[in-house]
Amino acid sequence: MNEGARTITWGASFLGCFLGVLTGCQTSKSEKAEPSFVVFLTDDLGYGDLSCYGHPIVKTPNLDRFASEGVRLTDCHSAGTVCSPSRAGILTGRNPYRTGFYYIAGAYGAYLHSEEVTIAELLHHEEYQTAFFGKWHLSRLEKPDQPNPGDQGFDYWLATSVNAFEGPQNPLHFIRNGEKTGMIEGWYCDIVVRESLKWLKTISRENPFFLMICTHEPHTPLAPPDSLSAPYCQDSLIPFIKNIKYGGVERAVPDTLLGASKYYGTLNQLDHAFGVFIDGLDQMGFKSNTLVFLTSDNGPEHPVNFEESKGEWDDPIRDYCFGTPGPYRGMKRYPYEGGHRVPGIIRWPGNVPAGSTSDQLFSGADVLPAFCYLAGVDIPENLILDGEQAYSAILGKPVKRKHPVIWIFPTHADTYFRMPHIAMRYKHYDLVGWFPPKPDTQKLLPWMKSSVAERFALYDLKRDTGQIIDLSGKRPGLLRKLSKTMNRLWIDIRPH
Repeated sequence: MNEGARTITWGASFLGCFLGVLTGCQTSKSEKAEPSFVVFLTDDLGYGDLSCYGHPIVKTPNLDRFASEGVRLTDCHSAGTVCSPSRAGILTGRNPYRTGFYYIAGAYGAYLHSEEVTIAELLHHEEYQTAFFGKWHLSRLEKPDQPNPGDQGFDYWLATSVNAFEGPQNPLHFIRNGEKTGMIEGWYCDIVVRESLKWLKTISRENPFFLMICTHEPHTPLAPPDSLSAPYCQDSLIPFIKNIKYGGVERAVPDTLLGASKYYGTLNQLDHAFGVFIDGLDQMGFKSNTLVFLTSDNGPEHPVNFEESKGEWDDPIRDYCFGTPGPYRGMKRYPYEGGHRVPGIIRWPGNVPAGSTSDQLFSGADVLPAFCYLAGVDIPENLILDGEQAYSAILGKPVKRKHPVIWIFPTHADTYFRMPHIAMRYKHYDLVGWFPPKPDTQKLLPWMKSSVAERFALYDLKRDTGQIIDLSGKRPGLLRKLSKTMNRLWIDIRPH
């Protein structure tokens, strides 16, 4: 990290603001009353997985109804292409690689450090009530030397360090405010919804709240109730399932119907849990001034494909993931659009037009600056953000960005024949780049920190959603301009 550029002293920065040195803060007060906020983050939900995003088989009536009450974002992106980076981006408003996340928490010693300022801390300082429920994946909660949600701005929390790998039914590893709970009965998504509604019943009506709910679903392992998966065990569905797009990845699944039925049943389970949450929130009277944002941490899980993964992430249980990125190329981990373009639905009655859509780019890193703007919360000037105050994107209006948005994934073997390492959006163009091959004698992180893209492909997403036609040879001037910008941004954010 560029420590000299971004280090802040928490107390001093706020003291400066409150002593009247407000000219030194990024201040944009909203005229609206202070809203409450909910981020409902699903895990590995693909852009095309919901019926309101065009899925031809799965019906998601609760999420569809929610979309009819708000805005459906068609150019919404996670901040990263895998779990931990995208979560870090939401909480900090920074490109996750600026916070030190090259891959998931624990890999290469990565976790979200205490000096990182989160949206929960900023809102909590302004008397917001804050709570976190579900998958944390930003540190090991079992390790007292690594910050937990309570250390990073959440008043109340019930979380697991990672997914429910023992199975989503009756999970064993929840920790509540630092204390292990033992087994909790129920399915993961139902538990976090039930617990969040219980918390909402206890809070003061005098102050707004910030609530973050992170499900295990539809991440593996998949274990929905039989009643939800059974309707999809029909031979007549096989042609439709095989006709769905999987980001250009070839599927070779021994039991297509079994895998698809488990995945689709899990989507129905997730839809039901979300419906229970929204109904509970509304019945408690929070609907009118609560902004609820439903999204995903990255694109859909990649099926086993040794040619692409080279054994790095192959696991037979991933063959049962039938998530789709819709018309886009790539899956989870890919810097191509399918790896980070995700569902994004926002409801805020009276502020966000019901039943609307927006084709403006909105990124997970935009959450912190946008929510702070709406809450009238000052952001310390010396806190370097990569996200933008992008509320206008939610309303379907353009956002003036200081620089384009970039995504990175640290793949390293046979780089010239595999997925790209880095992508950058500029208007409706998408530039992807490959770093030079990693020498066998060099470790991954030193190689990443010293590399810049040297080979590129350029796509026009307006005309080529599948990123098939490389325009780099036809638009050399644009390629030179964008490739320089991409490498400049990468050098700026990568840790030094």
